[in-house]
Amino acid sequence: MLFSSITFLFWFLPAAIILYAIAPKKLKNAVLVIVSLVFYAWGEPKYVFLMLGTVAAGYVFGLLIEHIKNKDRSSKAVFILSVSFVLASLLFFKYSNFFVETINNIGGLNLTLPGIALPIGISFYTFQLLSYLADVYRGEEKAQRNFIDLAAYISFFPQLIAGPIVRYGDIAAQLRNRKHTADKIYSGIKRFTVGLSKKVLIANILAEFCNIFYASEDKSILFCWAYGLAFAMQIYFDFSGYSDMAIGLGSVFGFDFPENFNYPFISSSVTEFWRRWHMTLGTWFRDYVYIPLGGNRVSVVKHLRNILVVWALTGLWHGASWTFVCWGLFYAIWLTAEKFFLNKLLKNVKVIRHILLILITITGFIIFDSPNMSSAFSTIGNLFGAGGYPLISVEFMYFIKSYAIVFALGLLGSTPLPKNIYNKIKNNNIGKHVLMFAEPAFVMILLALCTAFLVDGSFNPFLYFRF
Repeated sequence: MLFSSITFLFWFLPAAIILYAIAPKKLKNAVLVIVSLVFYAWGEPKYVFLMLGTVAAGYVFGLLIEHIKNKDRSSKAVFILSVSFVLASLLFFKYSNFFVETINNIGGLNLTLPGIALPIGISFYTFQLLSYLADVYRGEEKAQRNFIDLAAYISFFPQLIAGPIVRYGDIAAQLRNRKHTADKIYSGIKRFTVGLSKKVLIANILAEFCNIFYASEDKSILFCWAYGLAFAMQIYFDFSGYSDMAIGLGSVFGFDFPENFNYPFISSSVTEFWRRWHMTLGTWFRDYVYIPLGGNRVSVVKHLRNILVVWALTGLWHGASWTFVCWGLFYAIWLTAEKFFLNKLLKNVKVIRHILLILITITGFIIFDSPNMSSAFSTIGNLFGAGGYPLISVEFMYFIKSYAIVFALGLLGSTPLPKNIYNKIKNNNIGKHVLMFAEPAFVMILLALCTAFLVDGSFNPFLYFRF
């Protein structure tokens, strides 16, 4: 079930909120588990049991790790076993086809691909469970003794499908006791509506432009650049929009989720970009892979190894293909260059650093969007005239004018300018009183616009549902 669907907005969500509101405090987490299972089963009924089985395994292993840790030193073996068990389903369902295809290519074989379907959201809920087990093993968190509470943490529908990746420690206390206030519910609805608008009014329309580019037989160099920019903004508004909706819904149900995006396109380096983009994934790899490997407190060779390992895994996490591995290693190369010399070299030329970042980002997202590296190299080459295209084409001029408004909204919305203007108005005495009436009206208008687009539009799932 999609957040950006009429079924979710006007049937499922109201029903879930009503059931949650009338449930006694002791049963609220149980209600969340039930509605979350219904939400997941709407599109993946057979994989509900896989998720529940994974949660059950995590529940048992968490208790076992904590119990053994207090008795002897064999808890490390149990922890490794638990991680292996939880990872097994992710490896099987997400990477079986990739492994067989790789073996076929290397060995010249013709093994039949398993053709296993990818359960939606498995990458996200697996990483949440792994962080829970790691934190229990480290002694940073106590094992959860209430299965319903742990199931609510893993299966909670707002962040089940595409994050943000919420650490157990971030909401452990909230699972037991959380506040529900009118202000929190209103801010959650407002945040959800903004996220929905990002998806429906910007990301979906930019996706139309990208589809036009794919189908065009009148390409040009500027058309290629416009596609690269459109796709970069599309995936930003698509994913940050989903994160906004998840954070907003979490607030409605009393939870405080971590932020996942912080205006990455205003960054002046690749390092800064990845501190602002999909922040919960970045900190997960930092805390559970990079630092345990030694981080940067090791020799230069091991430091380089750690960067390569983290970014190869980051690429694989996003998709089971060598294109995503290359995408991860592409960023590993730039991050390494920045750490060792590039940032120092360009320290006093911020404009050039930002232009370079935009070039790297567009190039990176072209790789991300390509079916294979041959196609990626071809498209990247076209940006610089290698494809023999003219600078401008008739179709480019027509469609760039047609989509000029959404491009302008995307560029403006990817900066903190709208938020800064809003805060200035809010901090002004007159503006504060105006917002009391104007803000709810604006939220209602956005919701009405989104509804109109959804009624009239086509099916357009979130990009990160693939992962």
